[in-house]
Amino acid sequence: MDLHLIPGAVATAEERAAVDGALGPPASGWEGGARRSGPEAQVARGGMEAARRRDLLLPALHAVQGRIGFISEGSLNYVCQRLMVPPAEAYGVAAFYAMLSLEPRPGTVVHVCDDIACRVAGALDLCREMEKRLGPPGHAAPGAKATWLRSPCLGQCERAPAVLFQAAGEGRGDWTLAPATSADVKAGIEAGDPRWKTSGPAGGRTGGGAGRKTSGLESGGAGRKTSGVGVASAPQTMAPRAAGLRLLKRVGLADPTSLDEYRAHGGYQALRRALEQGPEGVIREVLDAKLVGRGGAAFPTGRKWEAVARQPVRPHYLVCNADESEPGTFKDRVLMEEDPFAVIEAMTIAGYATASEHGYIYVRGEYPLAIERLDGAIRQARTRGLLGENILGEGVRFDVEVRRGAGAYICGEETALFNSIEGHRGEPRNKPPFPVQVGLFGKPTAINNVETLVNVPDIVLEGGPAFATTDNGQSTGPKLFCVSGHAARPGLYEVPFGATLKHLIDLAGGVRGGKPLQAILLGGAAGAFVTPSEIDMALTFEGTRAAGATLGSGVVMLFDDSVDLKDTLLRIAAFFRDESCGQCVPCRVGTVRQEESLHRLASGRTLGKAADEIALIDEVAQAMRDASICGLGQTAAGAVQSAIRKLHLFDGNGAGKGRGEVNRGAAGKGSA
Repeated sequence: MDLHLIPGAVATAEERAAVDGALGPPASGWEGGARRSGPEAQVARGGMEAARRRDLLLPALHAVQGRIGFISEGSLNYVCQRLMVPPAEAYGVAAFYAMLSLEPRPGTVVHVCDDIACRVAGALDLCREMEKRLGPPGHAAPGAKATWLRSPCLGQCERAPAVLFQAAGEGRGDWTLAPATSADVKAGIEAGDPRWKTSGPAGGRTGGGAGRKTSGLESGGAGRKTSGVGVASAPQTMAPRAAGLRLLKRVGLADPTSLDEYRAHGGYQALRRALEQGPEGVIREVLDAKLVGRGGAAFPTGRKWEAVARQPVRPHYLVCNADESEPGTFKDRVLMEEDPFAVIEAMTIAGYATASEHGYIYVRGEYPLAIERLDGAIRQARTRGLLGENILGEGVRFDVEVRRGAGAYICGEETALFNSIEGHRGEPRNKPPFPVQVGLFGKPTAINNVETLVNVPDIVLEGGPAFATTDNGQSTGPKLFCVSGHAARPGLYEVPFGATLKHLIDLAGGVRGGKPLQAILLGGAAGAFVTPSEIDMALTFEGTRAAGATLGSGVVMLFDDSVDLKDTLLRIAAFFRDESCGQCVPCRVGTVRQEESLHRLASGRTLGKAADEIALIDEVAQAMRDASICGLGQTAAGAVQSAIRKLHLFDGNGAGKGRGEVNRGAAGKGSA
């Protein structure tokens, strides 16, 4: 293939070393190595083999970005030579992701979250401080060691406001800081790595001056965490520890970096049991459990696995979708950081059941500690015969590979995720065909999110019928909820399906400071707002559906009466505008028109009456729901429409800052 490389652009030795570290050394001069005389100078071999490695494109781009801080034309040329990818296509992939840069920039980039959870925790003040210190977002004075950017949700909502450091250079890497202050960020920039932070209380660390226990999750460089003291991000694991936890049963008890501790707390018993049951037996238990997906779509897991297992085409693939990017969501992050072996064991069971020999776990790029913990768990599992060619001596073959995302919300959509792994832009595919038939690399694929998979070991051990005893129709077993915003004790909570929203808010201590509860965002930015009068709603798929809401990704974000909900709504609209991949017209245009209309309503400069503008929003929303390729466009108007309808933000009946219905009863007294 004539690649038409960018003229005159040559990779530096450092860039080549970074790429070779990700791909291995080049086999010949035709893929970027030294040209030799003789037959090799005249005949190229291995081109097809190199092209089949296109799935390593994103890891190679990450390697360059991590080493020098941006992807130069020379490094892009070298990556294209190594993988036989046309530079125009590689450029399109690199330009697609927010965490990759094609322009030179300082070695440290500070991503400051200004999304809805961090907004109510002071993120806008932090942004103003950053602008005073470093200039406008993206600005870098000559010779500057750092710049900063505004960021969508970083998945640290229980510890808002949050910051992600991208630090280029050998031996550096990315880390998160939450809660963050301007002084913390300054210290992080000056030190250049996370080791500047001082040790905090047992089981946690505090950022310099932050003064709040943060459970040791800030940094990919965080040290070994003392076990048995609980995790602040999951308040039920703190003393006094809640009884009966299932998904969180090891969180805060077992060291997440130790396979021995995981096994001492019951780990890998389920895998042994699964091997005794056989693939059909495992699928039967999952079907009997009535387990459905926990990512929002609620598709029956057993049916999906059964469909893949029956496909005659080989190979089959298993994918764990850990690209948790819905604003307000952090449940999968806590599981991956605090119980990574459970994720790997669950994937191994799923791979065995679906006749898959290889699995991928696609983790959002903003989760450096989760990636580190999973990589460590995989290495230990391989060493101990729990992954690889002959698992537990039973002749079962299965292995797992971590793939890191690069900042694209759309890659949470399953087929966009497949494209991203394969080395293409993360754009959704048309369905049918469905992934169980034609998925990753065109082969039958089972894909589930982290929370869904972590239910599987208990199902295998206890049996499907026992799991389904907490039966609320389609909703069985435990459910994780991400409580944030103005909750007194924000964090990850586990409750059985059927618990009420009121009960969950009570667990989180009600509204911080006893202030009146104004509204609740349920299900994330793609979810819906509910009012304080609806807090007796049962948290089941059926209960929320009947109320015109959705469980979505398990977000429960509380807003007290100080919040300007119009501003919140504008941020949600801006999020969907930015995150639309642009592939289909209804979403690409509709998200822009929705935001424009909301700005006109908020400013009072409407096209006609406010009612006409609202009717336009409804019309655009219907077009997006009916004609968008994927769920992003189909759900982009859910929160907007629910806020307009239930909170009366733009009809003159809501309070001056868009406060809507304010309940000054029990919900405002620390109890809901």
